[in-house]
Amino acid sequence: MKLRIPDYIKSIKPYKPGKPIEELEREYGIHGSIKLASNENPLGSSPKAISAMQAAMDKLHRYPDGSGYYLVEKLAGKLGVDPGCVVLGNGSDEIIGMLTRALMQPGDEAIMTEPSFLMYEIMVRSVGAEPVFVPLKSLFVDLDDMAARITDRTRIIFLNNPANPTGTIISKDEFARFMEQVPEHVAVVIDEAYIEFAADPDCLDGLAWAAGDRAVAVLRTFSKAYGLAGIRIGYGVMPGELAELLHRVRQPFNANALAQAGACAALDDDDFLGQTVSLVRAELEFLYAGLEHLGVNYFPSEANFFLIDVQSDAEAFFEAMLRQGVIVRSMASYGYPEYIRINAGTREENQRFLAAFERVMKHSI
Repeated sequence: MKLRIPDYIKSIKPYKPGKPIEELEREYGIHGSIKLASNENPLGSSPKAISAMQAAMDKLHRYPDGSGYYLVEKLAGKLGVDPGCVVLGNGSDEIIGMLTRALMQPGDEAIMTEPSFLMYEIMVRSVGAEPVFVPLKSLFVDLDDMAARITDRTRIIFLNNPANPTGTIISKDEFARFMEQVPEHVAVVIDEAYIEFAADPDCLDGLAWAAGDRAVAVLRTFSKAYGLAGIRIGYGVMPGELAELLHRVRQPFNANALAQAGACAALDDDDFLGQTVSLVRAELEFLYAGLEHLGVNYFPSEANFFLIDVQSDAEAFFEAMLRQGVIVRSMASYGYPEYIRINAGTREENQRFLAAFERVMKHSI
């Protein structure tokens, strides 16, 4: 083809999704594998959400509500914000794209940590803007360094809280000091995909800032704590003026009908949410204890996942674990060539992980 592709599009490294479990099992000749690589909910999906989606199946010939009226109203009531401050997305990923399209143009800059969620860089580059990477400091977000990188070209600062892939947090006081250094022409995006799992009372809750007079947008998702990753539904909370800009670039019907029905019901399923959070916290402690027994270094987390130092090639360790029927995530592409990341599973899954981990570790020694 003789297409004239912009250089900034050529600069994007495509997101590489993992293979389906069924294909991995076929390739490796294994059966009954467990997946602890994608930070998914070990309990499955909210039962109330499943029932609501089943009930909505007979209306799939109709377009979804383009405004997401009922879901927006329910979110606004639950979060204590004005409905005009809520923007729905096909996952929170889509809202990242809306923000870059609405606020950035070629030559602008967006500050983000390194490593971080890959979609920040992809969306920034897709509009011809430039990512500015700030290394983590002992696995924590270095807000002082980020503030020092702000220039007249800076339009957005992306923050993870809890951070992916490290599970560390930003404290309330740290963020308040940081905002004193952020000029008003810069939007601050706080990605809180894992906020439901954070137990530290000092952890920043971005909602305290999202409806104020500063350009702060908080992103949240139903994928993790509510177990609805497969229907792709997330949302942003931000000042109404910023939300109105996103609606200018938002695609019509971007939140599908099943997703809206499932998310509405999930918000009423406090029992499922409580069970999920309790299980994750208990199973993280179980995994920590098991790794300590093996003498393995790990990094405690405020999310539903954590990092493990395998003290060997992470890609090779991933392959060895896969042959044991356990899918983990290598952190080599994130700049940690000897770390893997796992999410908390059920007790049975975590026991299988520890047994497989011990076998692989002994073999690699």
